[in-house]
Amino acid sequence: MTSPAAATFTDFTDIDGFLRIPRLASVTASDEGRVVAAIQEADEPGAALISSLWELDTAGEQPARRLTFSAKGESGPRFAPDGSLLFSSSRPDPEAGAEEEVAAIWRLPRTGEAQVVASAAAGLSLLSVAENGTMLAATHVLPGSSLDEDAERRKARKDAKQTTIWHTGMPIRLWDHEIGDQSRRLVLVSPEGDLTDLTPDVGTVTLYAASADLSPDGSTVATSWTQRVRGGETRSSLVLIDTATLARSVLLAADDSAQYGSPLFSRDGRNLAVIRSTASSPTDTSYSRLEIHPLGGGEPVTAQLGDLSLSDLEWAADGSLLVAGDLRSSGAVLRIDPATGDAVTVAAGGVFSSLSATADGALFALRNDVATPSRPVRITADGGTTELPAPGSVGELPGTLEWVEADVDGLTVGGWLCVPEGASAESPAPVMLWIHGGPHGSYNAWSWRWCPWLSVQRGYAVLMPDPAMSTGYGDEGLNRGWPRRPDVVFRECETLFDAVLERTDLDGSRTAMLGASFGGFMANWIAGHTTRFDAIVTHAGLWALDQQHRTTDAAASKMRVHRHEDEDPDWYRAFSPHHEVDAITTPMLITHGNRDYRVPISEALRLWWDLVSTWEGEPQDMPHRFLQLTSENHWVLTPSNALAWNQAVLAFCDQHVLGAEPIPEVLPW
Repeated sequence: MTSPAAATFTDFTDIDGFLRIPRLASVTASDEGRVVAAIQEADEPGAALISSLWELDTAGEQPARRLTFSAKGESGPRFAPDGSLLFSSSRPDPEAGAEEEVAAIWRLPRTGEAQVVASAAAGLSLLSVAENGTMLAATHVLPGSSLDEDAERRKARKDAKQTTIWHTGMPIRLWDHEIGDQSRRLVLVSPEGDLTDLTPDVGTVTLYAASADLSPDGSTVATSWTQRVRGGETRSSLVLIDTATLARSVLLAADDSAQYGSPLFSRDGRNLAVIRSTASSPTDTSYSRLEIHPLGGGEPVTAQLGDLSLSDLEWAADGSLLVAGDLRSSGAVLRIDPATGDAVTVAAGGVFSSLSATADGALFALRNDVATPSRPVRITADGGTTELPAPGSVGELPGTLEWVEADVDGLTVGGWLCVPEGASAESPAPVMLWIHGGPHGSYNAWSWRWCPWLSVQRGYAVLMPDPAMSTGYGDEGLNRGWPRRPDVVFRECETLFDAVLERTDLDGSRTAMLGASFGGFMANWIAGHTTRFDAIVTHAGLWALDQQHRTTDAAASKMRVHRHEDEDPDWYRAFSPHHEVDAITTPMLITHGNRDYRVPISEALRLWWDLVSTWEGEPQDMPHRFLQLTSENHWVLTPSNALAWNQAVLAFCDQHVLGAEPIPEVLPW
């Protein structure tokens, strides 16, 4: 059956409707040519995004067919060698009657109902499937537990309402969850569902962020292996585990200059693709290198990726390695020769993800760009793309999209400009400047969180530059402006902004600036260094860097790069935004999630106190506002919260840029 939500969306005035558009999360193909996508949709109250699995017509003629329907949702589809479909779901097992609903591995045969393959007290996430049907999965146990005793220990801890965590070192947090209360384990799952703990002796840090893969014959697991070192830092090596004996050997040892991760076995098991990441320093950012290691002996080969910043890997049936990533404010797929490292372009003109190759050489993926959300595509031999029918299509946009450039001291800086319909010299559009996060990121793709077309529908033009430290411009682009120099980034963004404001259809007297994460840091810094904008919106922004660098979950790398403020006082004085609070006159909207550990809520709390306490007028006249998102993390993920966030951001800009009515004391959304 097809979903009513499969209709093409065009009404960008309907923010709730926009947030209910089905979202393509992943796509996977079997060697026989079946293609299944995981598609997320908001539930009725907007409390969560629920994922379901859909089979796609590879000929591109028939509509997608929904395969799963549970209220809990299904995700992470992978095909088993027998053609059945494996997936993760916390849907209740009608045969088990377990108290806790945690994610189990399920199998959906070609015909019939899905059944549980394997489960564990803390849930299972499927990582890889071998040719004989053996699976590699990850789970968690309480520190000191075994798989067999974990369920009983968890129940006792829950009944006692005990929530303590005993820390013995760093790290202690990652993005939005704690580290130290559980030990992540890699487990081998037989086709019949029996579990073998491959890492029974690890602590709470070794595999907390590990990436792992299972060899095609099921004999070996390759995994990153993290160890603590001096100074609160960690190092991740690459380890091989014999699945029969549990014996471990170090394939690639990390040191002070490089770490290893994202291992991926070739289809014949002879090669292992690995990403080597260099350590960042005060003068150099971290660089990623894609290496191919022959497991039978021989020298590794480094892939020649050019300016592409890689994000996705997939081995093809012919033995070549497919790589997707950012490239010059767009993206591309490259084919790497594992013997030489040479690359040829397979596809370009879009951002590609979730690469999935079949035995006959077909390649499926998700493709998106600034004007198009992720769509499933078949990539042909000549680099063309054929879109497969699926829910979630977006129709006519409320404006135009064009590439713009400016010269900054002999360097060309570009970005995407969205202009609303009807903008003209007689009726010029107000303009928003958006600065992306990262800082290693790119405005090259569709975003559900910061979608420019909602603002364009409101009448704003939106400029999205790719300045210094953006991905897709090679090592030189990543390192330009390092270490995280807001003055360099703002000069490039402002120069491009001024260039586009020479257009008669844009109104340079009505402007706003918005940014999140590193972009939020930029917003906070810009607020104290210019009065040119009528409104500034900062989400998850860094404010007091001496504070943030010690409280973020990435404290080790932050302190390694920026050092103690007494060691580099000039940098901290020039670039920590809190020093210029007295210069801020532009109305600011602060938005921040309480569960954000990358940029802790303390940054927003301190910024809010500094703005409120230094306001010299009457309290009721203060223009600044703070939208606190108590259940969100670094992103606004809950559809109902995203609705309130989008409405508040647009209304705040309308008030201070367009002269609209102030937002009421009690939010109406």
